[in-house]
Amino acid sequence: MSHASPGGIADLRPLEQEKEQKAWYWYDWANSAFVTTVSTVMFAPYIIAVAKDAAVDNRISLVGLSVAPGALPSYLVTFATILSALLLPPLGALMDRTANKKKWLGIFAWAGAASGSLLWFCRDGNWQIGAVAIIFANLFLAASMVVNDSILPLISDEENRDRVSSRGWAWGYLGGGLLLAANLALFTMLPFGLTEGEATRISMLSACVWWAGFTFIPFLRLKEHPPANVEHVEGNVVARSFGQLFATLRDMKNYPMALTFLLAYLFFNDGIQTVIASSSTYGSEELGFGQSVLIATILLVQFVAFGGALLFGRLARSYGAKHTILGGLAIWMLIVTAALFLPAESVVPFLLLGVAIGIVLGGTQALARSYFSLLIPRGKEAEYFSFYHAMDRGTSWFGTLVFGLTYQFTDSYRPAVFALIVFFVLGGAILMRVDTERGIREAGNDVPATI
Repeated sequence: MSHASPGGIADLRPLEQEKEQKAWYWYDWANSAFVTTVSTVMFAPYIIAVAKDAAVDNRISLVGLSVAPGALPSYLVTFATILSALLLPPLGALMDRTANKKKWLGIFAWAGAASGSLLWFCRDGNWQIGAVAIIFANLFLAASMVVNDSILPLISDEENRDRVSSRGWAWGYLGGGLLLAANLALFTMLPFGLTEGEATRISMLSACVWWAGFTFIPFLRLKEHPPANVEHVEGNVVARSFGQLFATLRDMKNYPMALTFLLAYLFFNDGIQTVIASSSTYGSEELGFGQSVLIATILLVQFVAFGGALLFGRLARSYGAKHTILGGLAIWMLIVTAALFLPAESVVPFLLLGVAIGIVLGGTQALARSYFSLLIPRGKEAEYFSFYHAMDRGTSWFGTLVFGLTYQFTDSYRPAVFALIVFFVLGGAILMRVDTERGIREAGNDVPATI
């Protein structure tokens, strides 16, 4: 009985963990469909078109402000982003006090999918319902991601964390890419006499149904994990959550490596998000590509990112997550440098740039998640991941501001994209200051064989 514990009973924990990991991958598969089909591709152009139908002198009224329809998606996403950055930390404290994280994962996911489904009724100039739908869908999505990421350390030991996180990201890109391909086919062919607007609404609804449906797999198959190291705080559940949050904020100075990594992540993640957000603008306005080339590139990035996430997981096993992330940031620097010289109306170089983005996109984000999980204390997973996502969301306007200002001063998108190199340089420089082994030991976690 070679795999027996001292008591003579076989240790089934690795087998149980593997079953939970397979269930957990499905949540990345579920929510990525909404992120790609709705948030990345279809929502912005659709709500702009609906708002234009209701506009008077190319203006609509947004909480008393006169706004151009073209600016509406940016305002809505910015508002949802700031709101979630404020709400996520107390939510993280609450989640660390519950054993039944999978229940809350389901609640937030289904609330998000239900909110997103309201986009079906966004038509005939009624942009307001679309605004409400996207704000609440984004809020609930962010909440579900805090819970989902906090489950990662509970279902994988330190040795396997990079592999598990990378597989989750890979599944996400695959699921999101498959549904997006189906939706773009519907949008392109317009069968049964559908209009473009109807095809868009069907596509956005399908992403919400996909999100809600596949969430049942982790909801049914994940296990409960009792809270660990929870501070005793008096009062009702809300008071206890804020009490725990303040205790954690005071305690964070004891984990300087986790804080240093959060600062590094703030910079390099903002660079990544801005490259992705601005790539279609760069492709259409600077390089002169039509919608079909841009759509094909988005799909290419999705499917290459599936392999990229798995590749980075394997590289981390050999070289450690920190070194692999640094290698990824070096490739991001090459990508934004290449964008400076990319020839206009030349499809092949643009597609090759898309392949390079796909390779590093999933990998750097997946390893950032698993690397951070090694630097945080047990029992505080949701709280620390709430700060991680608050960094992701609350500061994600730095990159777009730099991009916008550079374009304004130079009147070209080439230097605007290249200017984002500063985020990868700063992020990499700060990440190099993280002492991985010290950070893991300070957090009370086991040091993996390769760091």
